[in-house]
Amino acid sequence: MPVPNRPVRGVAAGVPFLAVPPTRRLDQPAPVVVAWHPMDPPRTEAAFAAALPLDGLEAWRIYLGLPLCGSRSPAGGDEELMRLGYEDAVMNLQGPIAVQGAEEFPAALGALRGQLDLGDGPLALVGGSMGSAVVLLVLTEADRADDIAAAVLVSPMAQLRPAVDATGRRYGMTYPWGPASLAVARRLDFVARVDEIVRHGQPAVRLIVGARDDPDGFLAPGQRLVAGLADRYDDPARADLVVVADMAHALAEEPGVEPAPQTAPAAAVDRHAVHWLRRHLGGTAAPGLGAAGEEP
Repeated sequence: MPVPNRPVRGVAAGVPFLAVPPTRRLDQPAPVVVAWHPMDPPRTEAAFAAALPLDGLEAWRIYLGLPLCGSRSPAGGDEELMRLGYEDAVMNLQGPIAVQGAEEFPAALGALRGQLDLGDGPLALVGGSMGSAVVLLVLTEADRADDIAAAVLVSPMAQLRPAVDATGRRYGMTYPWGPASLAVARRLDFVARVDEIVRHGQPAVRLIVGARDDPDGFLAPGQRLVAGLADRYDDPARADLVVVADMAHALAEEPGVEPAPQTAPAAAVDRHAVHWLRRHLGGTAAPGLGAAGEEP
């Protein structure tokens, strides 16, 4: 099957996607990068592709829509999502979205391989905020997580409880933790589950955090996750964390539903993500760009 020369939109095993092909033919199967957007802007697969296009990476870049977002939003749209969040953000949104997103990934990837004739090139995952929780669940729990060569986590949700508490501080609220939500938090505490990630093949993991993001909610948990991975990896350099100046939590401006011009922080994130992925997916670079070992 010839590689298409333009983005492809569709649905794979019930999951909406936007797939961007490599810009040129390669002598071997192209790497595949699968990405999940945040719930903050950019909050759809198309908006995330505009904010984080992974410019210069010769790979299939496939952006998946999260459950309860975009075309899968509940009846009532944003108002219903807001109601669900105020009712119980962990039990109604964060837990179900992360779990469903991870559970539907294997079937979606299988369908994408058939629809797009992806071949058996190396696989990497990218996630922003809520999407990073999906990536981490896949790395922790998926049957074939050892097939994943690399991951990039942006504004990462390395531990759910500090992230929820940070969101509460942002909106002047305190989340009422209880037995059920604490069980969800334990499942989404990837610092505590770091040994499970290591057992799945020691994927190369880069975290990218904004200097203006909540330090207790995102930077400190990210640092703990990277330290745990580095302590256990055969090569500690396969786990790192980058702080981007002048970046808060979101990668785009509100409303963040449609593609929008890339912000300066998002462009910096894109460069750091591409560098990491190029380095760990075999040095796949578009013509005229720097070598795989060059940090942006």
